[in-house]
Amino acid sequence: MVYTVTFNPALDYTLNTDNLKNGTGVINRAKTADLHYGGKGINVSAVLTMLGVPNKALGFVAGFTGRELESLLNADNINCDFIRLEQGQTRINVKIKSDDEMEINAPGPEIGDDDIEKLMSKLGKMDSGDFLVLSGSVPKNLPADIYEQILSKLEGKDIKVIVDATGSLLTETLKHKPFLIKPNRTELGEIFNTEIKTGTDVDNYAAELQRMGAQNVLVSLSKNGAMLLDESGKIHRVSAIKGKRVNSVGCGDSMVAGFIAGYINTNDFEYALKLGNACGGATAFSEALASKEELAKYI
Repeated sequence: MVYTVTFNPALDYTLNTDNLKNGTGVINRAKTADLHYGGKGINVSAVLTMLGVPNKALGFVAGFTGRELESLLNADNINCDFIRLEQGQTRINVKIKSDDEMEINAPGPEIGDDDIEKLMSKLGKMDSGDFLVLSGSVPKNLPADIYEQILSKLEGKDIKVIVDATGSLLTETLKHKPFLIKPNRTELGEIFNTEIKTGTDVDNYAAELQRMGAQNVLVSLSKNGAMLLDESGKIHRVSAIKGKRVNSVGCGDSMVAGFIAGYINTNDFEYALKLGNACGGATAFSEALASKEELAKYI
């Protein structure tokens, strides 16, 4: 079973409009409006469900927006087991698609110590061989080391942990030897306070992350595809999927989901990278997360 954790899920309200204009008194009218579930862990769960991989989405919801989020997930047969907060509302993020893309992300509800204990209790019931995906940022009202706290609780249980985060939130988990980490090219450079200019740079800094504790390092490289440094030290590469990019939301999450599904089904890193790359590309070329129909074009 794969478990995903989303500390700050959202309803994504996406508006499509032509020629977005700014200024006092200017009214922009949307051609279409769509309300969808969002959050990095939830995106991973959605794509895993599409791929037929059993999984459960964990996290926190609150208020009427939280109920709507659960309703949307249930409608898509996405298994979720959220902790309901007593105060606040699950956030609504506004995404505007025009000549350019714009996002306005709202703050989420307060999460208390008792709520964290409830999450830890759920995670403590995971079995040996399960996968756990920790992805995205952590709300300001939570401890900055919450990922480390989770990994410490799971120490010795043979849980394969995937971390998709940035900066110290990612690097501080490396002492716990996560199964997989997935920085993109920019995030890789930010970790080491440098600019990643060549494929050799990618390889070298991925190797440094492995020396720091990561078992496998997956680096998404946008138009240059992706590379994987696996636990044996072997480097795998795939070229970018060709197509017209219309969406930037959830591409990395789709890659993570595809990689997990590929690895679970075959125990083969090369195939896992190929499927992950295809899922990321299929989402990039879709208005929302990749569908089976879109994915079939690239695998």
